[in-house]
Amino acid sequence: MTVRVLLVDDQPLVRAGLRVLMADTSDLEIVGEAGTGAEAVRLVEEVAPDVVVMDIRMPDMDGIEATRRISGARVVMLTTFDDDEYVYGALRAGASGFLVKDMALEEILGAIRVVARGDGLIAPSVTRRLIAEFAARPEREPARPARPLEGVTGREREVLALVGRGLTNHEIADELVISVATAKAHVARLLAKLDARDRVQLVIIAYEHGLAGPGG
Repeated sequence: MTVRVLLVDDQPLVRAGLRVLMADTSDLEIVGEAGTGAEAVRLVEEVAPDVVVMDIRMPDMDGIEATRRISGARVVMLTTFDDDEYVYGALRAGASGFLVKDMALEEILGAIRVVARGDGLIAPSVTRRLIAEFAARPEREPARPARPLEGVTGREREVLALVGRGLTNHEIADELVISVATAKAHVARLLAKLDARDRVQLVIIAYEHGLAGPGG
């Protein structure tokens, strides 16, 4: 399977660098490039990518607003963590994770493949730390009610809290003394019950309900 990728960044050099990184891969194909969020929204309709690698700070329309408007493709944000405080907002807008611009080549390519498979980026080395950082600052986003946990059982709430901490299915199984298959089943039911796209959205829901992060 070839993953169709749309690159979105207002800096041509960044796009050129990513293009070079992907040139030697047989399973990643760049099907388009955009320099603004508005252009990205339009191109998604035209070229139907599987994954959009999206910068956050861009003129005309930023990556967060573009992510809200995109459907039919999974979005990975491209950001510089040291000076970018909008990651949490991007995840709430529907992004499946993010890449840091100074990540190693294999991590960038691996992240795109992970998202293309339908998973979110909950890498302990990067994503867990960033989600925790920005989820602790909900005042940066306009207040909105958390989606209700209707139909979620007590055990599923436990699993949701552990997902919110960034634990893998194997780690959840160890924590709750259950099988990995049972942990996977709980996560699958949570995704369905909460209408969540992936584990990243489950993390956000856990934070919204105080099940993870400070005080969780």
